[in-house]
Amino acid sequence: MGLGTGIALLVVGGILSFGISNDFVPAINLPVIGYILMAAGALTIILVLVSQQRGTTGGVAERRDRPGQPPRQY
Repeated sequence: MGLGTGIALLVVGGILSFGISNDFVPAINLPVIGYILMAAGALTIILVLVSQQRGTTGGVAERRDRPGQPPRQY
């Protein structure tokens, strides 16, 4: 799941909640399904942003030379 999936869930949820009347499908409560999809989209976006931030914390590069061999020229 990526950022695009979260945005798509928000858009589809907004359309179901605010764009379609509840009489379109009488057996299903479309606004509630829309709210659930919007919540899932917001959660997806938050998780993607947090995971991207954790991946760019920076790390330590360690270079090891093999014993008995001259060091490499970089």
